[in-house]
Amino acid sequence: MNKEFIEALREIVREKGISEELLFATIEDALVAAYKKNYMGHGVNNQNVKVTMNRENGEIHVYSQKNVVEELKDEISEMSLEDAKQLDPNYNIGDTVNIEVTPRKFGRVAAQAAKQVVIQRIKEEERRIIYSDFAEKEEDMITGTVIRKDKNNVLIDLGKTEAVLGPNEQIPGEKYNFNDKLKLYIVEVKNTTKGAQIVISRTHPGLIKRLFELEVPEIFDGTVDIKSIAREAGSRTKIAVHSSDENVDPMGACVGPKGVRVQNIVNELKNEKIDIIKWSKLPEEYIANALSPAKVLDVTLDEDMKFAQVVVDDNQLSLAIGKEGQNVRLAAKLTGWKIDIKSKSQVEPKDEEDKFTVEPENGEIDS
Repeated sequence: MNKEFIEALREIVREKGISEELLFATIEDALVAAYKKNYMGHGVNNQNVKVTMNRENGEIHVYSQKNVVEELKDEISEMSLEDAKQLDPNYNIGDTVNIEVTPRKFGRVAAQAAKQVVIQRIKEEERRIIYSDFAEKEEDMITGTVIRKDKNNVLIDLGKTEAVLGPNEQIPGEKYNFNDKLKLYIVEVKNTTKGAQIVISRTHPGLIKRLFELEVPEIFDGTVDIKSIAREAGSRTKIAVHSSDENVDPMGACVGPKGVRVQNIVNELKNEKIDIIKWSKLPEEYIANALSPAKVLDVTLDEDMKFAQVVVDDNQLSLAIGKEGQNVRLAAKLTGWKIDIKSKSQVEPKDEEDKFTVEPENGEIDS
């Protein structure tokens, strides 16, 4: 060991944020193991060994440690009081005597052992730092760069590490090309033996929430609140918003001047349609708004069953239901109410064939 090695260690400490004392102590422990492996014979495993490394010049010393005892039973690990006092009159029963046993050619073995420990410690520390950094960003948005496609998975560069965008987290029909920049939602960060495992998504409703926070200052500062989101990724999203300030129009704030705010989000999501709905504490009004762009004539509620019967004009029925039932399905998910839609001419139906009922799903998302 030499000063250059010590300086290299200190540079690692500065770059990686590793504790200097912890690094030196870990190296010393590794040198103990290296000494026992290379220089101690069989049957002496009970010998206590101590290795010290000078923090300034890198000098290494190996010591065999013996306990001072009144009656000697094990010459390998013990020393009589009489022999100890010949080395230093101040020794007493119970003290530990350090006898230097540094091998003449221990430097090469020590250097190799220290190198392995430093490399391992760096890997462990980098994993810890990456996990810590990304754990703080859980349920947040991050920008990543497409590296390549591997079968159905997309490998994403997140800066300090890489993550896999699985097939279920990809927007249907979206193309992923090398070097594309993508906004991604961090669903979960797991600490594994191989380091941080980061679960990312392009389909999670949380991505919509974070994109609106990015584009709409009134949402970021809390003036406008996102109450609920219902999403069918790649196709359509409904988002319910509310303003705590009566002078601020929540829908207008989200749309932005000439629609630029919502259009930026639509562009990021490759033209996914976004319906911005005004939330209301009155369920009838909220459900009517959620069925936009259809115009609702009447909403009748069964609060015990969380069931809403909605009436629309005949020419609005298909619009209220939506293609393959998507509009009413998202409205039910957004509001949490089961919704039954009828046209005006079917308010008193002769049969049940034209009724369209959708069970709600939970459209709430975590803050």
